[in-house]
Amino acid sequence: MKLIPLMTMEAELRQPADSIGAGPLGTRSVTEVMGGSFSGERLKGTVLRPGADWVLIGADGLIHVDVRITLKTDDGALIYMQYPGKLVLNDKFTEASQQGKDMQLGDTYFMTQPRFETGSDDYAWLNSIVAVAEGRVLGGATGVEYQVYECQHD
Repeated sequence: MKLIPLMTMEAELRQPADSIGAGPLGTRSVTEVMGGSFSGERLKGTVLRPGADWVLIGADGLIHVDVRITLKTDDGALIYMQYPGKLVLNDKFTEASQQGKDMQLGDTYFMTQPRFETGSDDYAWLNSIVAVAEGRVLGGATGVEYQVYECQHD
């Protein structure tokens, strides 16, 4: 298997998140996605509102990501993107959050599994790919950036 770069995506997040509170599975909050952009060799455009991340923080400090957003390509196509994932809370995450700094890729484990849906003929190929992404937190959790890859056979 090989990973082919699909796009870099940045999204702005509204802070503070809406806290639902502690429940039987962990602490739940909803972080609204305020917009953003994405670009790659075959994709370019903006992240539309509304969108959100339904975050679940486990007692072990593991964040379960559950994001749903709509992408709009520069040529007007709409693409639904959903991605579950994992983000490990560690010292670098805490420091970046408290100081409003950007994290670097690899500062913590932050991986997602994007899935796409579209009715656009030009982007129908997205409906049948498997993708993975590595993320980093920007501005002390006021944004995120993902390097998104398409999985292909060697």
